Amino acid sequence: MARMNIILPSMGEGVIEATITKWLVKAGADVKEDDPIVEVATDKVDSEIPAPSSGTISSFLVKEGSVVKVGETIAILETNLVAGPEEQAAVQKEVERIRETIKEVREEVKTEQTASREMKSRTPSGKFLSPLVRSIAASENINYTELDSITGSGMDGRITRDDVIRYLEQKRVKETRKVEAPPTTAPSPSTQQGDEIIEMDRVRKLIADHMVMSKRTSPHVTSFIDADVTRMVAWRNSVKDKYLSREGQKLTLTPIFIDATARALSEFPMINISVDGNNIIKRRNINIGMATALPDGNLIVPVIKNANEKNLTGLALAVNDLAERARNNKLKPDEITGGTFTITNFGSYNNLTGTPIINQPQAAILGTGVVRKMPAVVESPEGDMIAIRQIMILSLSYDHRVIDGALAGKFLNRIREILENYSPDQA
Repeated sequence: MARMNIILPSMGEGVIEATITKWLVKAGADVKEDDPIVEVATDKVDSEIPAPSSGTISSFLVKEGSVVKVGETIAILETNLVAGPEEQAAVQKEVERIRETIKEVREEVKTEQTASREMKSRTPSGKFLSPLVRSIAASENINYTELDSITGSGMDGRITRDDVIRYLEQKRVKETRKVEAPPTTAPSPSTQQGDEIIEMDRVRKLIADHMVMSKRTSPHVTSFIDADVTRMVAWRNSVKDKYLSREGQKLTLTPIFIDATARALSEFPMINISVDGNNIIKRRNINIGMATALPDGNLIVPVIKNANEKNLTGLALAVNDLAERARNNKLKPDEITGGTFTITNFGSYNNLTGTPIINQPQAAILGTGVVRKMPAVVESPEGDMIAIRQIMILSLSYDHRVIDGALAGKFLNRIREILENYSPDQA
């Protein structure tokens, strides 16, 4: 039998390791290609790794709970399959990609280990410190007491690079002002008989930490505008049956919102940005995340990469596919990373509008409210009149450090113009 190494694949941008949370098969089990064999977790998402080929799981090389680097072998697969030229070429291409990933990881680890050789991997209280965190701590002269004071936003409270960078920024602000802000803690709520205490699950803790971090990082401002989308709704209603028949899927309003937003971002690239210290990163790609509610009450944001390069049909297919797999926990790690702008749909639950929190490290987020029939003033050559129109409210939350009200207002107004006069290139 041919012996095949099952490795930990690339888990998305900026992720170099993952935790083996649960083996889904036993040693000696027969598996088919693409059968899920193990669940893994990073500080971004939980996901499953499929079998690369049909065969028998010979052995596991890592235990549940172990932290594994990208590119490391986690299991051995015995298979009778002999790959043809095309399969061999594909395998070789994947091997080369993995080799490059391993090389990059090794170089990064080598650099980190050199800078952090003198530091221990855990603080006195037991907090784990990755080589990267130790490297930053060593170069910035952060002692163990300071590290112990940092609240980790990673999995199981692990201190991440972003946590350390944020701590350094806050420290520099305090030193500049020569004022030590008094510590503040939220008051503990009292409980009464009959109250139920529910501990947050891991994903909810990550969401909570991310939201608090975003509000601390960015001074949020939210602008609102209403849009008369009567023409857009009428057009969508006129083609949705044809689209369902042709594509086998529903045409919802979400891909239309994404299409309009991608066009507007192309015209206003200084909305499609991130902040890195005193630098502004203007993103080349327009990668739009769509906030998706999960059956367990949590939230995830799958990302449509290069949304401006897709027509409406491509966007609709991507939206439906990502939403379906998100609800079934089938997303790949790189499908929830790399977003440059986010859209959240308050209208899904008939809400008029909302003030969304920015999805860091992005600089803005669009909220779309419910589309509903409203009396509105309509201008005509014969004069103004009251008519029943399809109206929705758009809300844009943005980082006021780098986006001013004028730019945000122009961008939001441009989205309204596109929606009010919507005409896709292809439907």
